[in-house]
Amino acid sequence: MLTVPFADAPIFTRARALRPTGKVLPEHARSHNRSLVLQTLYTAGAQSRADVSRGTGLTRVTVSDLVADLIAEGLVVELGQREDARPGKPATLIDVDRGAFQIIGVDLSEHQRFLGAVVDLDGGIVARAEVACAGASGENAVALVVELVRTLLASTATPVLGIGVGSPGVVDTLGVVRSAPNLGWRDVELQARLQAEFALPVHVANDANVAVLAEHGASQQDDLLLVKVGHGVGAGLIIGGRPVIGGGFAAGEIGHVVVGTDGGPRCACGKHGCLEAWLAVPRLTAQLAVLAGDAPDAASARDRILAEAGRRLGIILAPVVGALNLSEVVLSGPAELLDGALHDATVDTLRMRTMAEHNRDLRLRMTEQAEDIVLRGAAVMVLSGQLGVS
Repeated sequence: MLTVPFADAPIFTRARALRPTGKVLPEHARSHNRSLVLQTLYTAGAQSRADVSRGTGLTRVTVSDLVADLIAEGLVVELGQREDARPGKPATLIDVDRGAFQIIGVDLSEHQRFLGAVVDLDGGIVARAEVACAGASGENAVALVVELVRTLLASTATPVLGIGVGSPGVVDTLGVVRSAPNLGWRDVELQARLQAEFALPVHVANDANVAVLAEHGASQQDDLLLVKVGHGVGAGLIIGGRPVIGGGFAAGEIGHVVVGTDGGPRCACGKHGCLEAWLAVPRLTAQLAVLAGDAPDAASARDRILAEAGRRLGIILAPVVGALNLSEVVLSGPAELLDGALHDATVDTLRMRTMAEHNRDLRLRMTEQAEDIVLRGAAVMVLSGQLGVS
């Protein structure tokens, strides 16, 4: 089995680009240029060495040397000669060996189950698994994560590039879950524990920060805010093509911002009126469950509950949209809850609370990644962390 060394740096810093964009200092040149070659092939597909040289600005000698190493590592493969009518010897095409490795992605954001998938290098789901969490917390929740990963590893015979995990809560750059109230986690060294358990590279980050990586890859928006609604509520933010996590690793933790001054439901963190207490899936489903039946006003009551949650979301988002002049906000979560009355109330609140002339093009939409968004984002995180590509 081929092994890939652990990345020298984590994917998330205060301002790290998702992919290499040009030449760097000599002491970092080889590692950077290696990622540059891989990124070019990963994005553009089969090319000749000369094509890669022109696309990256690297010399042909440098590209040939790097490609030789990548072929030896099993990351790049020769595909044969290009059919070319031009004179001279036809060029040999090379590409990332897209079947050489697979990635394990894990999503801990759901309130009733932990989701996992085996993902190929192009983001395709190869196999799935899940475990019921049933309110598990603390060490019991950690044990369920280990069980899920073990099941996924047993389902593939292909070498695994790494494991990516999207966890709720505040997660630092070493994969320590500083605080995840819904899982009863505080200072849980999830990344280190999974690395020790499975002897594979592991990357752990906040679930919303992971989800926004998948959305960024799909939309190619350089400025993007994604709100992830599940067991809790969080946001992932990319500005200028760079993920933002903040100095205390808590950028996007909008779920525990108190909305308004009128109190509100008690939150898992202990405060009253947090956005999560209004908007999280368990809270909304519990409220809507009492409306089951054919009562004449059940539909309007449902809309009122969802609209109030949307209004609270709009109150939180308005200063962020205004400060950053965002053009797109994406919602990720159950469409039956987020689309419709909740979406409309959020849009109306944003319009009322921001300067229309500066935000007239603002678009609020549902993600097209559905429930796989964190799983695919986890794959992006591993690709970026291990190979420097996305």
